[in-house]
Amino acid sequence: MSEVSVSSKKPRLSSWQIWNMSFGFLGIQFGFALQNANTSRIFETLGANTKDLAFYWLAAPVTGLIVQPIIGYYSDKTWHSKWGRRRPYFAVGAILATAALIIMPNSPTLWIAIGTLWIMDGSINISMEPFRAFVGDMLPNEQRTKGFAMQSFFIGIGAVVASALPWIFSHWIGLSNKGDDGEVGDSVKWSFYVGAFAFIGAVMWTVFTTKEYPPEKSETSEEEDQFYVDDKKSPKSYLTIGAFLLLITVAVSAWFYIEKLDAELYVLSGVLGLFALSYLITGYLMTIQKTKNGFVQIVRDFQNMPKTMVQLAFVQFFTWFALFAMWIYATSAVTSHIYLSTDPTSSEYNDGADWVSLLFSGYSLVSAIVALCLPALARITNRKITHLLALICGGLGLISFYFITDPFYLSVSMIGVGIAWASILSMPYAILSAALPAKKMGYYMGIFNFFIVIPQIVAASILGFLVTTFFNSEFIYAIVLGGASMILAGVLCLFVKDNEPD
Repeated sequence: MSEVSVSSKKPRLSSWQIWNMSFGFLGIQFGFALQNANTSRIFETLGANTKDLAFYWLAAPVTGLIVQPIIGYYSDKTWHSKWGRRRPYFAVGAILATAALIIMPNSPTLWIAIGTLWIMDGSINISMEPFRAFVGDMLPNEQRTKGFAMQSFFIGIGAVVASALPWIFSHWIGLSNKGDDGEVGDSVKWSFYVGAFAFIGAVMWTVFTTKEYPPEKSETSEEEDQFYVDDKKSPKSYLTIGAFLLLITVAVSAWFYIEKLDAELYVLSGVLGLFALSYLITGYLMTIQKTKNGFVQIVRDFQNMPKTMVQLAFVQFFTWFALFAMWIYATSAVTSHIYLSTDPTSSEYNDGADWVSLLFSGYSLVSAIVALCLPALARITNRKITHLLALICGGLGLISFYFITDPFYLSVSMIGVGIAWASILSMPYAILSAALPAKKMGYYMGIFNFFIVIPQIVAASILGFLVTTFFNSEFIYAIVLGGASMILAGVLCLFVKDNEPD
């Protein structure tokens, strides 16, 4: 590859080069798939109450809310002549995530498992977040749909294998899928060990086979005018917004307290309060003219997001609310609604949990296949229509869970989820990358993940409350709500402005 600036016209890369730069996502998805399919199972095995699962899962999105914009901001400003711009973050995250994957199934207590989830999710985010900006750095606009689709392909393949591992180890190799009371089964433990090896191996393949373009000096400069996007707001505006958010925080918290609502709902007011304090601090620092620091830059750029990013934020919110509902409650919903067991020590429960892992593998296989077809479909229609159709398929797939009594037919439902998953991992990022300035690609990709993290926090905070309060603790309704949310996200795609290449 020639040493050209990322801000100049980037050369088209070969399919093999795009393959190498995307291969690391195979390992990253091993980590995410094992986390998503087995964390609730591990928590319940260690004594967690099903209605509290969403609260325990909050560690993951809260970590992402903090880590992703910081990693994006600093990876934008990093350059090393040997290791490049994004690759140091790939490597560090992979090392930390590998250690967490080994520790997770060996957690002796529930609280250690929750803490390990916090570390594991943060580490995966350190590796994953710069991968999104990597496509924007390396590929011209006309190849970005292909680049993100290639990432989706590897995500699908990684998830197929990783999600199926517990079932493979228990049904093909003969390892036990349940341990003694309070202990995770050997099939799950060995799945995490294999996942740890795959994670670090795949990420390091990308680190050592891909050469990055050096950024222009202006892209890593600390000069204030290099960062803000048409920010005409005065310090008073930031102080006013912060005060308004703080007032809402206090009012909502008081309502939760007076009505004696579930404790996890306070997480919502806590996140709102965090944004309020961020705006108040930024307004104060602007007032005293101390603006040349990363914190102020992050908040001001958040306030001035590109219009396309704001429109996509609504799509992402309802999409990821649906996905998080599925990841948290799929095991509980399937084991109780179809296998008729809520006892984590019973054979019926563990057979159902294994089937859920296999179902997750199935939708990932569909995703890997569909990902290769998405660029062609997007050319025939456009990226918005492609994403709309995919999300409707996913929403109908989730809603169909309620009507199924034979677990085999859930595999048909997961075809719809797989179609949606392929598009979720590529189309929004392809649309967004065309609307972002190159010097802020990593930062804005990190901020874009707010609209993955925030719906996860909302889902973790209110789904348990909604299901126990209005649906008599029948967790299948969490999956149905997720399906409706995903269909709504598809409709909102129609309102997004996409700067598609000619």
